[in-house]
Amino acid sequence: MDSLGKRAVRLMAHLPRTDAEMERQYGVPNMLRLVTWHLISLFACLPASVLGQTREEKVRNDLARFQLLDGWLYNNIEQGFLDAKKSGKPVMVVLRCVPCEECVKLDDDVIEQHPTIRTLLGRFVRVRQIATNGIDLRKFQFDYDQSFTVMFFNADGTIYGRYGTRSHRTEWVNDVSVEGLAKAMSAVLKLHENFDQVRPSLAAKTGREPPVQRPEQFPNHVGRFASKLDYEGKVDRSCIHCHQVGESLRDVVFKRDGRLSDELLFPYPHPKILGLMMDPKEAATIRDVLPRSIAERSGLRPGDRIVAIEDQPPISIADLQWVLHHLPNTSTRFQVRIDRDNQQLDRYVDLPDDWKALDDLSWRATTWELRRIALGGLLLKELSNEERASLSIPKNTMALRVEHVGKYPPHNEADKAGVQTNDIVVQFLDRSDLLRETDVIRHSLHNIRPNDAIRVELLRQGRKISASWKKPKS
Repeated sequence: MDSLGKRAVRLMAHLPRTDAEMERQYGVPNMLRLVTWHLISLFACLPASVLGQTREEKVRNDLARFQLLDGWLYNNIEQGFLDAKKSGKPVMVVLRCVPCEECVKLDDDVIEQHPTIRTLLGRFVRVRQIATNGIDLRKFQFDYDQSFTVMFFNADGTIYGRYGTRSHRTEWVNDVSVEGLAKAMSAVLKLHENFDQVRPSLAAKTGREPPVQRPEQFPNHVGRFASKLDYEGKVDRSCIHCHQVGESLRDVVFKRDGRLSDELLFPYPHPKILGLMMDPKEAATIRDVLPRSIAERSGLRPGDRIVAIEDQPPISIADLQWVLHHLPNTSTRFQVRIDRDNQQLDRYVDLPDDWKALDDLSWRATTWELRRIALGGLLLKELSNEERASLSIPKNTMALRVEHVGKYPPHNEADKAGVQTNDIVVQFLDRSDLLRETDVIRHSLHNIRPNDAIRVELLRQGRKISASWKKPKS
């Protein structure tokens, strides 16, 4: 039996046998409804490569599943806040980019009401939002490169916290888990119960005023997108994806200034760049501290539970990233209050200049647009030590293999200049010490003005060659 058949057998084996059993287990008296929903869920969640699903079909299948699932509002945040005011419950908004496969297992566990969080879901007003069309960017500020994000609110709009972290394109097990989401939900419920007391500590979880109120109002979106999805037409093409919001925020600044600051280049820095490895199964507990790291020098230890960071109570890694996101990229200090062996202690983390540049951009969807501007449409990968040795390239010098060359405008400037796949970039402008693609993108965006020449030195089959093209205006 193939894996699909085995999954179906396991799923059907756990279904209640009678309507009475079904009502006891799920609170729903119609067994046919659950069977139908499970079958839709089974097939709709499979990768497109298995079923040949188009993006359009995946979006429509997601709607079909949730029409059979009680307790969720679909693409209706405003109703969620109205229901929260009536019920007194906190609001849980799950933002999910349905066509993206990353974090799909965690998403399945949420919508299928996994046992570890099933009892918690009923204590929230729950909204599933599969596009950013129409959302209020004054409330919904988060890491827009995520494909799965949860935001928790009081009915008055106060933000309790954020959940959803990814530091790799496909690997997310070290950042999120169902257990971690359950801990975050429990932490939100405690904050909600003590809202009057904790409200001052939550104020900084609301961000600065955005350049536009809603994503469809960005200059590069006007005339292309509406405030709602078009289910009567090509619904997938009507979606404003989360990463498109991040790209638009950068686009506004780049067109105005011709450059991007590190605050925009490195959004929501991951705590691991400080040597801080968080436990994905806990709300805000340190799993490990890397030796000789910033975190170790700050006196943080494995097992410490973070009670507050800059006076904000964190419910997840994403809340730590929110604080780091708003710190300057200069030498600065921030406060962390920890619980260690039932004793609360204050620790201070000292950050050096340019600390945000330690983070990695390569996994982010928004980096494709940066590659167009900074690299002429190139995707670069670091060579292994073995590959360096075979080419007699010393350590700590630049050696980045061209993994992809954009072929279509406006991502084809490097292609027009003659750069080919498997070329090795050994010098970018006058620098041969840029070791990561991230470093090259940053150097290009900081030091090359629009219309200036981008010059690279390449190795191709043992020969050294040159190429150049102009940096675009926008």
